[in-house]
Amino acid sequence: MRLERYTEKAQEAVQEAQEIMQEQHHTQLDVEHIFLAMLRQKDGLTGRALELLTVEPEVVAQRVERELEKSPKVYGQYGYGNQVYVTPRTQRLFKKAEEEANRLSDQYIGTEHLLIAIAGEREGASSRILRSFGVEQERVYQAVNQIRGSQRADDPGAEGRYEILEKYSTDLTAMAQEGTLDPLIGREVELNRVIRVLSRRTKHNPVLVGETGVGKTAIAEGLAQKIIAGDVPPTLRDRKLLALDLAGMVAGSKFRGEFEDRLKAVIKEIETAQGKIILFIDELHTLVGAGSAEGSMDAANMLKPALARGELRCIGATTLDEYRQHIEKDPAFERRFQPVLVDQPTVEDTISIRRGLRDRYETHHQVRILDSALVAAAMLAN
Repeated sequence: MRLERYTEKAQEAVQEAQEIMQEQHHTQLDVEHIFLAMLRQKDGLTGRALELLTVEPEVVAQRVERELEKSPKVYGQYGYGNQVYVTPRTQRLFKKAEEEANRLSDQYIGTEHLLIAIAGEREGASSRILRSFGVEQERVYQAVNQIRGSQRADDPGAEGRYEILEKYSTDLTAMAQEGTLDPLIGREVELNRVIRVLSRRTKHNPVLVGETGVGKTAIAEGLAQKIIAGDVPPTLRDRKLLALDLAGMVAGSKFRGEFEDRLKAVIKEIETAQGKIILFIDELHTLVGAGSAEGSMDAANMLKPALARGELRCIGATTLDEYRQHIEKDPAFERRFQPVLVDQPTVEDTISIRRGLRDRYETHHQVRILDSALVAAAMLAN
C-alpha cells in the first residue's frame, strides 16, 4: 500500500487497522478493520460525522467488533506475519476513496473519503451496519460538508483544521443561551463603550485594559448575554462571541509551523462566516510573539491583514502594563484596536455586584451569606 497521498489521520487509521487485524488473529486486512480504526480515533472525523447524524460512534464500533469476531482466526506459524495481505474489497475501498478525493478537488485522501467510500459499498458488513442506523452515503456527504466547511484536504495535516474554532474556542453566546454565565452587574459604561466600538465600520476592535481581576472577561460575558437577549444594535444581532483558547493552540502544536497553520485556519473560518463571529482573546498581549520561532511569524502579524480589512472583529483583554510593554511597541498592531479602560470597581459597586451574585454562590456552596459579610468583605478588600 502506498500511503504518501493519505492524510496523517488516514495513515493512522490504516496503521491502527493493521494492529486490530493482528489482535484479532486475522490474516487479511479488511474494510471492517479500517472502519473500526476510524471509529476509535480521538477527535476523528468519522465519529463527529456520525454524531451529526445522531448516531453514537461507540454503538457502531461495538457492532463492527462483533462482525470481526465472526471472521476466522489463525494462530501459530500460519498467523499474522510481517506481510500485510489486503482483501480485494479493501483494495476497491482505497480506489473509491481516491476517486472521492479527486471529485472533491482534494490533493490528499482523508478519513472522510474512506468513510464516504464505505457508506457507498453495495455489499459488506460496514455499509450494512451504517444503513441499519439510517446512514446512507448522501447523508455522509452532507455531514462531511458541514464539518469541512470551506476547508480542503490540501496537505497531510488538513483534518486537524476541520472545525478548528470548535476545538480551540468556547462559545460564550451558547453559554449565555444555556444560562451558565453569571449576570453582569454594573459595568454598563464599559459595556456600552465596547458595543459602540464593535458597531463601527472600521477600527471596530475594542481591547479591555485593566488590572487583573477587575472583571474584563465578565464584560465579554455580559456582551454575550446582551446578544442573546437582542439588546444590541442591528449590526451585532445574531452574532456568535467565541473565546479563543490561544494557549491550547500553542501547547497542542508538536511540529514547527503547526501553530501557524491552526491560526490561519481560524482566520479563514472567521472570514468565511462573513462577520457573524466576534472573537474574544484574553491576554491579548500573548499574541505578540505567540508561536514565533526561527523562520516563522508571530500571531499578531498573522492577524494584522484580517484586522486591517475588517474581516475579523475582535475583543481583546490585557493589563495596562502588558499593553504598554507589548502592544504599544507594535504600532501597526496597536492601530487595529481601540482601548477601553476598566477601572477597579468602587466599594459601593463591589457590594452591589456581590449582592447580585449572592443567590448563585449560596446555591452552589449550600450556605447562607449574610449581607453584613458582603459589606465587610468589600470594605476589607479596599
